Amino acid sequence: MQLERTLHMAMVGGGPGAFIGEVHRKAARMDGGIEIVAGNFSRDRRKSEETGRKLLLDPARTYSSYEELAERERRLPEEQRVDFVAVVTPNDSHFPIAKTLLASGLHVMCEKPMTINVGEARELRKLVKSSGKVFGLMHNYTGYPMVKLARDMVRGGDLGEIRKIVLQYPQGWLATPLENTGSLQALWRTDPARSGAAGALGDIGTHCENLSEYITGLKITHVCADITSFVKGRRVDDDANCLLRFENGAKGILHISQIAIGEENNIAIWIYGTKESLEWHQEHPNFLHVKEPDGPVHVYRRGNPYVAQRSPAAARASRLPSGHPEGFIEAFANVYRNFADTVRAARAGTTPDTLALDFPGVDDGLRGMLFIETVLASARSSDKWTTTLS
Repeated sequence: MQLERTLHMAMVGGGPGAFIGEVHRKAARMDGGIEIVAGNFSRDRRKSEETGRKLLLDPARTYSSYEELAERERRLPEEQRVDFVAVVTPNDSHFPIAKTLLASGLHVMCEKPMTINVGEARELRKLVKSSGKVFGLMHNYTGYPMVKLARDMVRGGDLGEIRKIVLQYPQGWLATPLENTGSLQALWRTDPARSGAAGALGDIGTHCENLSEYITGLKITHVCADITSFVKGRRVDDDANCLLRFENGAKGILHISQIAIGEENNIAIWIYGTKESLEWHQEHPNFLHVKEPDGPVHVYRRGNPYVAQRSPAAARASRLPSGHPEGFIEAFANVYRNFADTVRAARAGTTPDTLALDFPGVDDGLRGMLFIETVLASARSSDKWTTTLS
């Protein structure tokens, strides 16, 4: 889509010491169509102002609260005010911030999980639908080109009928009580008042749920879960193992952990069909492995013309020629690019290109919260299977 001007972006959260906020900023600016012009980067005004100075923002547009941001930006002339706001705060504040921003007429990009419970997720979904605003949810793994190729191959029937889906996401960074050392990243993730009832399940488990449903188009219908808090005194889960059932009768296995020593961000997926199978690993994201019953393993490599022929979405998500690795920040940028093009279409009153609509949204956020609450309910229950809420 041709740019009539750069989109004006603000951010809530992402102040000093915040990892994911800086990733969002770098990704949003990667294609040159988004300019960061305002923000409330911390509840501490001094820290918010410090971040504003580092970003070379007008001091008058570095705000002390998200409420102030929403109100003062709303008063500016349309061509000056922000077009959308990225919400990169801890989980407990996603809902009130998004609600306020939508009410002020702003589009929203939100970190996952979308809320801290299903009730909030349902209400936010209603607010997004009634507002007519664009709402994006940052499940960044959907932004990888080879994930998009996998989706188009699965949904195009290359694998045949899907029988089994295996998911993993092991990390090791919380194998010790890091929250007791003052680590900001560990503190809020292990505090149920800020993270919600789930720990690892909400932080990384929802990525697996989203990835499986994004690629296959199949919804999880039942779970049988075993969750654990291995670190003594930790109030949320740091490890989970689940059996899954999908709506077409496919079966699944999910393993997530944040106490798996030596693991970094080893999210991976295996999908087995009646004709072929495939596997993808986030730590080696430029390759998709496809296997036949009686033939060699085919390795699809990002950036090649044969990938573009199979998946226009994968081609759109590739910035560099083959052999030049693309990764984590580029995947974020792909989500931002599609979200931004959809916002531009909304500004122009036109229908966005189908490929631009390829980003997670409020419905995906509700699915994530339903998954979390179902897994928690299953872990507490003596029943073998717990039906996914709808």
